[in-house]
Amino acid sequence: MTNSNRTGVYVGEDLKRYGFPAGHPFGVDRHDAFWNEAVRIGLDKQVEVLTPVACGEDDLLRFHDPGYVEFLKRKSNEGTGYLDGGDTPVFPGVFEASSFVVGSDLDAIDRMMKGEFSRIFIPIAGLHHCGPSSAAGFCAISDLGVLIQTLRERYGIQRIAYVDIDAHHGDGVFYAFESDPDVIIGDIHEDGRFLYPGTGFAYETGKGDAAQTKLNIPVMPGSRNDVFFESWGKIEEFVRAFKPEFVVLQAGADSIAGDPITHMEFTPEAHGYACRRLCQIADEFSNGRIIATGGGGYNRRNIALGWCEVLQAMVESA
Repeated sequence: MTNSNRTGVYVGEDLKRYGFPAGHPFGVDRHDAFWNEAVRIGLDKQVEVLTPVACGEDDLLRFHDPGYVEFLKRKSNEGTGYLDGGDTPVFPGVFEASSFVVGSDLDAIDRMMKGEFSRIFIPIAGLHHCGPSSAAGFCAISDLGVLIQTLRERYGIQRIAYVDIDAHHGDGVFYAFESDPDVIIGDIHEDGRFLYPGTGFAYETGKGDAAQTKLNIPVMPGSRNDVFFESWGKIEEFVRAFKPEFVVLQAGADSIAGDPITHMEFTPEAHGYACRRLCQIADEFSNGRIIATGGGGYNRRNIALGWCEVLQAMVESA
């Protein structure tokens, strides 16, 4: 099946609900910071706006342990406390909000596998720290883990490329698939000696049959675009050699200069470049299919500019 060259983006109140209260860096205003800029520059007229969709519990269980899903539901009803040691607060309805993040990912891949779209961006998604049985780092759920497992179990996709340019190492995804040879991972991030979660070192390249299917590129605090482009060349060569059937980008904007909780100095143009190059790889090997997720980012202006660069790259390359 040949995919449509249309580009879609999921925005709306249900997706916006995934955010934490009381001045938390991951607030609900991140959604509007992006979308207001997209409207201002006319990107909303160049894409199809898609309505967020909730997933079912069975979808979550493709990646998450049943005990964790029950824990998340219980804490969501309680509405107070933390899901982890102190980074990820509970808010009333966090389970339902998480379900819309995962469900939008799944609706996106369903539409793409039907040939309706070739590129889709989901800004409030890419929760890359949560593991199968534990929340972490502002991530109550792993939409990415569910996405990858759904591509395999429901659609028979085997070779999946996951590329992460968030300032933080995507540990929740990496360790879940560390021994899986069919999930290739390329991750550029601030060196774990200086930033949470303290993982993602260059020697971590996959285990067992998956040896050499993972590429971690930790970079020093203060790294600028010259470091990004040097690192990106390695990522691109690595991903292209794998000939992926589906491409997933986690485009965290916290690697852009001026983020309040990281120390990177990339520019928004780096994000657009990464997406544009991955779109080319998707066209070569994946029938054009690429999903990008917003991931982290806590400077609202950086979110607006970085994510709009990603979406613009999708539009221009479709």
